Amino acid sequence: MAEISAKDVMSLRNRTGLSMMACKAALAEAGGDADKAEEILRKQLKGKMESRTDRAAGEGRVEVIVGQAAAAIVEVRAETDFTAKNDGFVSMVSAVAKLALSAPPGPVASSPEITAEVDKVRITTGENCSFARGYRIAGAAGSCFGRYVHHDGKTGVLLHATGDIPQDVLTQVCMHIVAADPRPKGVSVNDIPADVVEKERKFRIEQAIESGKPKEIAEKMVEGGMRKFYEEIALLEQPFVMDQTKRIKDLIGPGGTIVSYHRYQVGEQV
Repeated sequence: MAEISAKDVMSLRNRTGLSMMACKAALAEAGGDADKAEEILRKQLKGKMESRTDRAAGEGRVEVIVGQAAAAIVEVRAETDFTAKNDGFVSMVSAVAKLALSAPPGPVASSPEITAEVDKVRITTGENCSFARGYRIAGAAGSCFGRYVHHDGKTGVLLHATGDIPQDVLTQVCMHIVAADPRPKGVSVNDIPADVVEKERKFRIEQAIESGKPKEIAEKMVEGGMRKFYEEIALLEQPFVMDQTKRIKDLIGPGGTIVSYHRYQVGEQV
């Protein structure tokens, strides 16, 4: 039998929002495999977790910065919320974001300059602060960017778009991405990752078969449900959280296009 550590149990609890005992039992049944354990829990609850599976653990801060023709998002972690809210830590994360804005496009690696900024706070606080991740986007002609960081600094969104989209609309879409439940998994239906689609389809087929339906009928039933699933997690198809009568694509309008978005939440597993 695989040894189940308290750290593994806590990690699964943070992913699912379920009790420590339930998570430990699922991990034991799954032989220590966290993904299998999450599936076990989901089946036990018929797909209804007590809270969203994108819950995250850890302390730190997210920052988003928009420049002339580029933008960047970063996450820096700390051990305690006290440090993460400290003015020195907040200023340091802002400085790290500015450095990320000068990095090459794509994922941002921790440079000596970024490390030096983080080290200043690490030394003064005695905490193991660290640069977690970052991403820089270089905008082409006609690009525009939206940004939003939640008031607690723990979740932020960088949105890359093109076309004639008002800045307040870009901000509202970013706020939607932070608050939407279920969390969007792609800009359009075609952008949803194949592994997400396959995982959902497999789960729905298993549930239908367990309810007594023949496999052929179960598969047909599932295809209808999958169409609704695509619409629920594709950003453009989601009802706007501030006005459920509108979809995100209605906000953007025919003159604009969402190219990509990056949503960071402190401590989430990526």
